[in-house]
Amino acid sequence: MAAEESQYLLGYPASDAYQRVQNRKLYLATFAAVLGPLSFGFVLGYSSPVIPELRKINDPTLRLDSSQASWFGSVVTLGAAAGGILGGYLVDKVGRKLSLMLCSIPYVSGYVVIISAQNVWMLYFGRILTGLASGITSLVVPVYISEISHTKVRGMLGSCVQLMVVTGILGAYIAGITLKWHWLAVLCSFPPCIMLLLMSFMPETPRFLLNQNKHAEAIASLQFLRGPYVDHEWECRQIKANVEEENSRMASVVVGAVQVCFTAVAALIIDKTGRKVLLYISGIIMAVSTALFGLYFKMVLPHGNNSSNADLCFTLNSVSPGTENSLSWLAVVSLGLFVAGFALGWGPVPWLVMSEIFPLKARGISSGVCVLTNWVMAFLVTKEFHDLIALISYGTFWLFSAFCCLSVTFTAFYVPETKGQTLEQIEAHFRRS
Repeated sequence: MAAEESQYLLGYPASDAYQRVQNRKLYLATFAAVLGPLSFGFVLGYSSPVIPELRKINDPTLRLDSSQASWFGSVVTLGAAAGGILGGYLVDKVGRKLSLMLCSIPYVSGYVVIISAQNVWMLYFGRILTGLASGITSLVVPVYISEISHTKVRGMLGSCVQLMVVTGILGAYIAGITLKWHWLAVLCSFPPCIMLLLMSFMPETPRFLLNQNKHAEAIASLQFLRGPYVDHEWECRQIKANVEEENSRMASVVVGAVQVCFTAVAALIIDKTGRKVLLYISGIIMAVSTALFGLYFKMVLPHGNNSSNADLCFTLNSVSPGTENSLSWLAVVSLGLFVAGFALGWGPVPWLVMSEIFPLKARGISSGVCVLTNWVMAFLVTKEFHDLIALISYGTFWLFSAFCCLSVTFTAFYVPETKGQTLEQIEAHFRRS
């Protein structure tokens, strides 16, 4: 039976090769990895509920003035910048798995320093340590997920990184309502501890193992991630042969770095600029970037290829080589703009606004409806993307651009500005309306 399956798989493209794959353990490995971005989100969100408390604390050695509060909120980004550099070294030196496990050390150490702080400088140092871990996490996790995933689920699993970041931010905001600053630090230290525990049972990525000439270990990793019913040797050969996949890994690193920077920027300025301003800027950036993406594919795709094949890989592989090379910068710029725009506004802000605008009695069910709607829309976009490409080709990206423009219009007319307002004032606003 195994030999027959091997013969079958060797004669078919990658989309057919993964028909018999078992995703259960792949999803488990992804869950273990995205506890890192969840921890990062807790780090970003921690300062928002804690700073007001530390500005009123009775202990004068820990009480923050306005300048110190600003440093407490922003110094984490300096740690993240250093973490990005360190992560770039670790990910190729010790591997993706061990890099993620090592992240838990500065995460937990940072919170221990904060909890036991005797002065403001210890608070700063704790924040720098958690920022360092966040920088490593934001670089390593997208690489790990992209390298363990197969083509059918890579996009969906990769998108979980940003989702977990904003979930962590929201979790810190909610927990900060009831927990004191030191107990909130204790709570924030749980996700990295769980990540350390789970990652110890997860495999290293097959790509890294093959790069280290560890063929047997790579096969064992694939057996864990794919199950026993696919041809692991076939995938190993694909990994070795396809040099361009390495540039997919570097793209993931770049995307992760951009997400870190602009998610951090959004977290730092959201209470100064307001929610609507960030949504405007984010929507406009996403509209422009997706329009540019559509323009790129219109220029590189040969005419008449709009609906000839439903396979996206076939469509994109049929581009004119010279045109593609000369315009590759446009695709890179478009992707970078979109990731930056999304991380700046429409990634984190809706989750925050959702927690602010609903009245207390309806907050649970209303938030549930929003989350359900979010994931249904995410499913539809993921599921129908290939069909849209086959139907309208590059027009798919212009359709996305149009929806981004609608988001800006909707924000202008229907989204209230909640900056500087209490939840009671926001609820009163809707009662008057």
